[in-house]
Amino acid sequence: MERRQFLAASLATSALAVGSNVGAQSPAAPAREFYHLRRYSLQSGPQMKLTESYFADALIPTLSRMGMGPVGAFRLEFGPETPAFYLLVPGASVEGLAQLDLHLAKDDAFLKLADPFWSATAMAPAFQRVDISLLAAFDGWPKLVAPPFTAAKAKRIFQLRTYESPSNADHVRKIEMFHAGEFDIFKNAGCNPVFFGDTLAGSRLPSLTYMLSFANAAELDAKWEIFRNNPAWKKLSTSPRYASEQLVTNITNLILSPLSCSQI
Repeated sequence: MERRQFLAASLATSALAVGSNVGAQSPAAPAREFYHLRRYSLQSGPQMKLTESYFADALIPTLSRMGMGPVGAFRLEFGPETPAFYLLVPGASVEGLAQLDLHLAKDDAFLKLADPFWSATAMAPAFQRVDISLLAAFDGWPKLVAPPFTAAKAKRIFQLRTYESPSNADHVRKIEMFHAGEFDIFKNAGCNPVFFGDTLAGSRLPSLTYMLSFANAAELDAKWEIFRNNPAWKKLSTSPRYASEQLVTNITNLILSPLSCSQI
């Protein structure tokens, strides 16, 4: 399938997912954004310093110049296959994000700044592998929201959670569940939601990914306890529409810390 056809088909699937029974998007609602989520698999040592410098000195400044952001740059603290860095890039169009590396390759100012990373050799590679996912923001959470800790550059951690569903129908219903009240339950628990995204292209589909932020691990545990004990959550999670079968069959739960260059 040609790339344009693939992206169009993916967007159509996402539109079905977020266009659930909870109501159509109001014409006055803000247009939802899209996300380019990258995982850089690294080896301990020079690769980590080189990649972080690439983010700080070349990639993030260029993305800001291109009108993309705020850009999140994170170190994986707890999760499989460390060390790894994650990069979260919001954008106005999925096509712009899908062609991001093509645009960067034509940007002379970027290439000059990025050269140590961009032109690394097989004898001294800058990274092991890069995995990329493209996501569409949920209609009910159309824009990334930076947590209150960001402005003050305070200590903070991020929880990146991915839910895999056994079928497209269950995936659609899980996204509907967020719109049916889960957003407010997270906010009321003080979990500081950052973004919610439906995966358009990536591995292990169908899936969705969202991010929460906390001051520290103790607060993460405490806020999740508040979430689980909220009467609204108990009512929502036991309703026949969402409890009749297993909507999520696998959860990936990662704990990230922001790099010094992160804008989130």
